Amino acid sequence: MSTRYTTKARRGMAAVAIAAGLALAVAGCGSDDPKPEASSSSAPSGKQDDGSQQDPEESPQEVLAELKGGEGFVLTLNSAKRDSGGFVTVNGQIKNAGDRAKNISSALSGNETEILRHGRSLGGATLVDSEGKKRYYVLRDTEGRPLTTTGMRAMKPGESIPIFMQFPAPPEGTSEVSFQLPTFASATIEISE
Repeated sequence: MSTRYTTKARRGMAAVAIAAGLALAVAGCGSDDPKPEASSSSAPSGKQDDGSQQDPEESPQEVLAELKGGEGFVLTLNSAKRDSGGFVTVNGQIKNAGDRAKNISSALSGNETEILRHGRSLGGATLVDSEGKKRYYVLRDTEGRPLTTTGMRAMKPGESIPIFMQFPAPPEGTSEVSFQLPTFASATIEISE
């Protein structure tokens, strides 16, 4: 190989490496947006929640249940919708109603090793169909991550973060289930079609 050809090849590889680095840097800059886009009414994806504070005054929402938990946390469930794919998606928000910053309890993740590997989440949540005598656990993706809000962090006093959980859907005739989450009181919620 000639020196001239080698020098040109090295310059070309360096240019490609710089261009790739700049593309990654530009793509990474877009994630620092302090306001998340409004979520659509379709089922949430399995992506990690960024924990941005949600303004409760933005849009009044129906309240299916309000559960009080340990350490002064309050969980408000706003919807439980049956999807055509055979899932039930529960949406709401968790709020630190206390007067000091607090960490989300690791107990909310449940005690299954597969879920615990993926960090703090609401993986310990269940729906109980008393009539059908069945308990439904949070779904997982193919890598074992729970299909629920993950990456939960410490919350400031009065701060709320939006949450979601996906479960297998109970039979079509079942419209009322008991929602349970470790450290919180349980509540009966209604599934909408």
